[in-house]
Amino acid sequence: MTNIDQLWVADITYIRLPVEFIYLAVLLDAFSRRCIGWALQRSLEAALALEALRMALRQRRPKPGLAHHSDRGVPYASRDYTAELEQRSIRISMSRTASPYDNAQAESFIKTLKCEEVYRTEDRELEEARASMGEFREKIYNRERLHSALGYRPPLEFERHLRRLGRGRA
Repeated sequence: MTNIDQLWVADITYIRLPVEFIYLAVLLDAFSRRCIGWALQRSLEAALALEALRMALRQRRPKPGLAHHSDRGVPYASRDYTAELEQRSIRISMSRTASPYDNAQAESFIKTLKCEEVYRTEDRELEEARASMGEFREKIYNRERLHSALGYRPPLEFERHLRRLGRGRA
């Protein structure tokens, strides 16, 4: 990879609240580490992953040729999800069977989110969790959290730096 919007990585995890489990789907740009799409719902169905994908598509509007990588989970293999990718000429890539390292960037983001936000808050319900995780994603992770792979810049600053160099998207 040499630029943003060449490879997106996706994953889903569960989050335990006091009275229920909820599910989080995320999409990251693999080059900038920026979280560009996410969704939080009570159900682990294709609609969860589709909501995160559509958020990323609205935000980025990638050119054909982008690769989308995920594990082999049912939401990512669903007819609706793969049709959305194919309609936009996005190449589908899935992890090898029993190989979680293929999706390490998305797994790492989820670990960071859980350690730095989820386990430190006392969200009682879905809407509280949605607000706190949204704030963490946008204000902390994308704007403040430094990444050694990005020259110790946060993802948003790294993307702005690429644009100044004429390499990022306008």
